[in-house]
This record gives sequence, structure tokens and C-alpha cells, in this order.
Amino acid sequence: MNKTLGSTLITSGTMIGAGMLAMPLTSAGIGFTFTVVLLVLLWILLTYSALLFVEVYQTAEHDAGIGTLAAQYFGRPGRIVATSVLMIFLYALLSAYVTGGGAILASTLPDFATPDLKMKGSILAFTIFFGIFVAIGTSFVDALNRFLFIAMIAALFIVLGLMIPEIKIDNLMAMPIDKALLISASPVFFTAFGFHGSIPCLNKYLEGDVKALRFSIIVGSAITLVGYLLWQFSTHGVLSQSRFLEILNQDPTLNGLIEAVRVITGSTIIAAVVKIFSALALITSFLGVALGLLECIDDLLKRAFNISANRLSLGFLTFLPPLLFAFFYPEGFILALGYAGQMFAFYAVVLPAALVWKARHQHPNLPYRVPGGSGLLLFVSILGIIIVSIPFLIKLGVLPPVVG
Repeated sequence: MNKTLGSTLITSGTMIGAGMLAMPLTSAGIGFTFTVVLLVLLWILLTYSALLFVEVYQTAEHDAGIGTLAAQYFGRPGRIVATSVLMIFLYALLSAYVTGGGAILASTLPDFATPDLKMKGSILAFTIFFGIFVAIGTSFVDALNRFLFIAMIAALFIVLGLMIPEIKIDNLMAMPIDKALLISASPVFFTAFGFHGSIPCLNKYLEGDVKALRFSIIVGSAITLVGYLLWQFSTHGVLSQSRFLEILNQDPTLNGLIEAVRVITGSTIIAAVVKIFSALALITSFLGVALGLLECIDDLLKRAFNISANRLSLGFLTFLPPLLFAFFYPEGFILALGYAGQMFAFYAVVLPAALVWKARHQHPNLPYRVPGGSGLLLFVSILGIIIVSIPFLIKLGVLPPVVG
């Protein structure tokens, strides 16, 4: 039960990234009611797709990575595609997290060097300190993540406590200014439920315990959903739709949102608490993503190249590329991050549906089977493909743009 609790918090902590604070701006033109509908539907979709991984893991060793699962059912091309997409996606996220973590650390330190050198030193210090926990093992990440997660939730409730008394029902009743925004906002909210890259390391940590992994996924993602709904409830309730649109015109960033909330609530504490929450959310996401990437690299070396690397070597392979890009070419991974939603949609929805479709034909009597037949698997895959195409439709001007 101890590992199950830890895995549940890692699942939730990986999802609750600092990006959740910008989610109200993404949903500004949608209104609270339709935002709730969108969040719940995407939570169902991504929890379902995560459980598909649980089903197919019954047919593999508990320490197998996603690349190995793909190779088991689709051969070498399956491993190449699945591993490439996952590694690019996780490296892009990790690069963004080390840059964000370094920026937060730099803002708290005195000026000891030029701004550029201070930023690079902060990025390096952030990565080394928290990367050590990842390199040592999942159990150490579990222990650290529990402390950080509790502190993060406490910070969230402090913010909510300051905002909820200012909520106005009329603000919550706002309707979409453009119904097409529901579609445009889907990829942003879709990636907000992204923890699927951590499933292999959680399955390994839980030693293939199907019941424990299923519990961790369902409860962990449900905790995240409740947190998102409370945050949307408070921000949409405090800020009218017109105020949201004003923020988007003046300062479409987290700082603009914080300043607007500070003015309305009259609380200077809120900015400080939100900054603490942002830091904690970024760190817990960093830990979950880094764990998933390290296990992906380990699986690739061990099963594709028959190389058994130690944790220190895996740590270097995990953190060195994001550090180099953050230092010398941040635009490269920022560009990749722009397509993260498309890569994630393939990895988190299309791939598990395809794996389960193949697994059910080869293993028709598995002990645990996710509800739904081939028709539902096809439907889920089509949804994944649609979500992949939405950013391209926005760029073509077919759909309206959103912040995110």
C-alpha cells in the first residue's frame, strides 16, 4: 500500500504542472460550464487510454518499457516509432522544466554574476539537485514527491481560500464567445492530463501489480481533475469573461492573471503563494517526466542494444541533452515543445489502443480487461488523430487560436 500511495502521488504530481495556472486563460472564451465538460471528457479519455497500458502490460515483463511493448506487437518499426516519439516528447518537456526551474531559482538568488551566467548556473544547480533523486531511484523520488505534493496542495488551498469568497455566480454562468474555441482548447487541456510517460517506471516500481497500478492511475488522475476543477471554479468565479479577455489583450501570461486576481481579492499574499505553488508543481512534473525518460533510455539500451547501464550513466543520458539545449539552443526544444501535444496524442491514445487491439487477438483471456471492444478502441484512436490535427487547423485559420 505504501508504494501504491507513492505511485498515486507521482501520477498526480506529474500531471499538475505549472501550466495549470495558465489554463484559465486558455478557457477564457469558453466559460466555466463548458470548461468543466471539456476537462471531464478529456480526463475520461486519458484515464481510459492509461488503463489500456495496464492491460497490455500483463503480457510483458514488469520492467519492460513502451518501446519493448511496441516491438513485441509491431516489431522493430514499432520500437523505433514509439521510442522516438516518446524520447523527443520527454526531452522537450524536460528541457522546458529545467529552464523554468532555473528561472525560478535565479529569481530568488542575489546577483552574483551576469544575468546570462546566473541563469545558466541556476539551471545547472536545479538539474543536478533534483536529478540526483531521479538517478538514485524511484523510491527516492517517491519520498521527495510526497513532501512536495503535500506542500503543493497546501499552497493551492491557500490560494483557493483567498479567492473563493470573491466568487460571483454570474461570472460562472458565462457562455462561450465562440463554440469553436472548445475544439481549439482541447490540445492544451489534453496535455494537462499527461502522465503516460511515467507508466513504465510505475509498473516497474510496483513490480507489475495490476491492481496497484490501476488504483494509482484512477485515483491519481481523479485528484488532478478535482484540483483543476477547483482552480477553474475559483478563477472563473472571481474574474468575469470581459476581465479575462482584457488580460489576454494586455498581458496574456500567468503574471497578468495573478495581477488581476490580486487587484480583485486585495491580497498581496496570493502572488507569493502562487509563485511557491508554481515552483512545487514544476518540480513534481520534472521528477515524473525525468523518471519516465530515464526508464525509456534504460529499456532502449538494455533490450535493443543489450547494454546494461548503471544509474549514473542513465542520469547523464537523461539530463545532459536538456541541459545543453537549455544552455546553447533553447529554441530547438521550444520548437519541439510546440508539437508536444501531437506527439503526446499519438503516444497516449493511438499507441495504447493499437497495442491492446493486437494483444487481445493474441491473448484473448487476460485477467484484467479494460471495458469496451474494438469499436471503442477505434473511436479512441480517431479522437487521438483529431486532437493531433487541431493545432494545424488553428495555423491554417480554420479554428480560432487560444492561449496555451
